Amino acid sequence: MKKIITCLLATLGLSTACGQKNFENADVEWFSMLVDDVAGTVILDVRTADEYAEGHIEGAVHIDQGKNDFMEKAKAVLPLDKKIAVYCRSGRRSASAAGRLANEGYQCFNLKGGILAWKNEGKPVSTDMYEVDLFKTSSGKIVKFHALVHASIRIEYDGKEIEIDPVTKLGAKVIDCTKLPKADYIFVTHEHGDHFDQAALRVLSNNKTRLVTNKRCADMYGAGEVMANGDVLKIADDFTVEAVPAYNTTEGRQQFHPKGRDNGYILTLDGLRIYIAGDTEDIPEMESVKDIDIAFLPCNQPYTMTTDQLVKAARIVKPKVLFPYHYGQTYITSVPAQLKADGIDVRIRHYE
Repeated sequence: MKKIITCLLATLGLSTACGQKNFENADVEWFSMLVDDVAGTVILDVRTADEYAEGHIEGAVHIDQGKNDFMEKAKAVLPLDKKIAVYCRSGRRSASAAGRLANEGYQCFNLKGGILAWKNEGKPVSTDMYEVDLFKTSSGKIVKFHALVHASIRIEYDGKEIEIDPVTKLGAKVIDCTKLPKADYIFVTHEHGDHFDQAALRVLSNNKTRLVTNKRCADMYGAGEVMANGDVLKIADDFTVEAVPAYNTTEGRQQFHPKGRDNGYILTLDGLRIYIAGDTEDIPEMESVKDIDIAFLPCNQPYTMTTDQLVKAARIVKPKVLFPYHYGQTYITSVPAQLKADGIDVRIRHYE
C-alpha cells in the first residue's frame, strides 16, 4: 500500500518516486509570469480538443495527454531548452503530464487549480481555434502567428492584420474567413489553389486592404500590387517586405513552380525578420537570405522539399525559429531532432 501511495504522489508531481523527477506547481500569479515570458516558455494545454475549443490560454500548444501518442507528439514539438508551463481543467491531468515530461528532462511548471483557477482570477482566455505563437520585436511589440492551415498564416502586429496565402477550404478543412478580421495587408505567393483563393481575398478585403501578389495572381484577380523576385517594398518605417525566389529545381518537378514566376517573402517587422519561403526547394538563392528570426519552410514532396531538403535549407538560412509548413501528409516529426545540434528551435504546428 505504501508503494502504491508513493507512486500516486509521484504522478501528482509531489515525489520523485517511480522514476519521475520533480516539477514545480505554480499558482496563477507565477503561471501568468511564465505566460508573459514568450521567449523562454512554451504554454502547453493537455486537455481534450473540445475543452481547448471552449477556451484556452492564448499562445498555448495543444496536445491531449489522454492520447496514446502524447509523449511522441510532445517530444517532437516541445524544445528541451524552454520552460514548459502545463495546465488542464483543474490541475490533475496536467500534473500527470508534467511528471511524465519532467522524467524526459523537461523543466515543467504545473498550474495549480488549472484553467478554472486561472479564470477565477480574471485572467483572459481565447477561443481562437488555431495555434498561436507569440514573439517580441526589438522594441517590445508583440507579433502573433496563427496557424490557420497548410500555407495560410495570420499575423497580428501593432494593431495590423496580415494574411499570407489565405484560403477558405483545403480538402475537408474549412476556414471561416468571415470570422477573421479584415486584413490590412494580404500577401499571395503564387496561383495554386492552396495559396490563391479569390473567395478568401474578397471576404478578407475592404477598401483599405493592400494586396501584394506576383504578376500571375494580379492578372488573374484583376487587382493587386505586383512584386517580382528582388523587389523591396517599404510599407511603413517599421515594416518592409522583400520578394524572393521560390521554385523547383529537381528534374521532373520544375513544372510545378518554374523559376521566376512565384514569390517567397521576407517581412521585417520592427527588426523581426520573417522568411515565408512559399513553394520552393532548397535553392541557391537561400544563401542570400540572412539574419532570419523566424522561417516558414515547406515540406511536401514532390511539390516542394523533402525532409532532407528542409533540413539542408534550414542549415543554410539558420533561422532562430523554424516552422515547417505546407507539409500535407509528409512525416516531419524527425526534423526537430535533426536540427537540435544546429540550435534551431523547430516548432511543429498544424500546417498540414
